[in-house]
Amino acid sequence: MNILILGGAGFIGVNLVHRCLEDPKNKVTIVDSLDPRFKSDIHYLDSVKSKIQCIEADICDSNAMDLVVKNKDVIFNCAGQTSHPLSLENPILDAKINCIGNLTVLESIRKHNPKAKVIFTASSTAIGKAQYTNIDEQHPERPLDIYSANKGVAEKYYYIYHKVHGLKTVSLRFANLFGPYGKGFPDFGFINYFIHLAYQNKEIPIYGDGSQMRNVMYIKDAVDLLYKTISIDSLFGDIYFAVHREHYSIRAITEAIIETFGSGTIKNVPWPTLRKKIEIDDIIITGDKLFSKTNWKPSYTLKEGFKETKKILDSL
Repeated sequence: MNILILGGAGFIGVNLVHRCLEDPKNKVTIVDSLDPRFKSDIHYLDSVKSKIQCIEADICDSNAMDLVVKNKDVIFNCAGQTSHPLSLENPILDAKINCIGNLTVLESIRKHNPKAKVIFTASSTAIGKAQYTNIDEQHPERPLDIYSANKGVAEKYYYIYHKVHGLKTVSLRFANLFGPYGKGFPDFGFINYFIHLAYQNKEIPIYGDGSQMRNVMYIKDAVDLLYKTISIDSLFGDIYFAVHREHYSIRAITEAIIETFGSGTIKNVPWPTLRKKIEIDDIIITGDKLFSKTNWKPSYTLKEGFKETKKILDSL
C-alpha cells in the first residue's frame, strides 16, 4: 500500500510509521510541520529514515496537501495542535490547525484522491464531563477547552465529507495513550509526562487526590487498531471511541509507573486554577461499538505497556 501519515513525527505518528513498516510492501510518506511549539521529534525516525519519505509541510498549506495526497491508498491524519492549555492561550492558532487544517486536507483529498481511505485520530475529550457512566458515542458533547471543541468539530468534517462527497473517512476517538516516543511535557498527555519524570527519578505531581478514573491504552495497541481499520470497510463513514477496556485512577496509574521504572515519587499538589476549570473528573468509556465491528482486542495491559515502554526507552 501507498500510505501517507500526516503528523508523522508526533507521538502517534512515529509509532504508526513503525507499525506500517512491519509490512515491507508498504510505501510510507510522512508529513510534519516540525513546529517547535508542538514538541515533535523527527529523530525518533532516524532508524527507518531510509525506508520512508519525509516532507516538512503544514496541513494548512493547500498547495502542499494537493501534492502529498495524490496516489495514496491510505491517509492517516494524526496532525494537529494537541495541547489543551495552549488552545486556551492561543485559540486562533488551535482553530487554524485543528479546523482549517483538516478542511484543507479534506478538500485536497476530495479534489485529487477521492478513492483514498482516510483515518482521522480524534479525541475522547470532545465530550467534556461525563453525564453518565459507560460513555458511548451517543453521549452529549460539552467540551471544556478549545482543543476539545475543535477536535469535535473536525471529526464532523470527516463525517460530512463522507456523507456529502462520498469520501471513505472514519474517526477514532482515542483516550490517554502512552508509550515510547511520547512527549515529556505536561501539556501533551499526563501519562507520558509522568513516565518522563519517573525515568529521571523526579517528583510526579498529582492534582488533588488522583482518584479520577481514566481509560488508558498502550500506543502499540492504538496503532495496531489504526492499521487494522484499513481493512474493515464497514467502519468508514462513522465515528468511534477507540479505547481499552481497562480503567484506572490517576493515582493507580502513577503508582504503576513508579513500580515499573523503580524510580520517581508522588507529590500531591493543589489544583492550578486553569487545570481545575477544564478537569473532566471520572471518565469511563465503553468501546463496544468498535469492538463489535472489528473483533479487535488490545494486546497489552497497563503494566505490560509500561514494561515495554521502559525496555524501549532503555534502548534509545
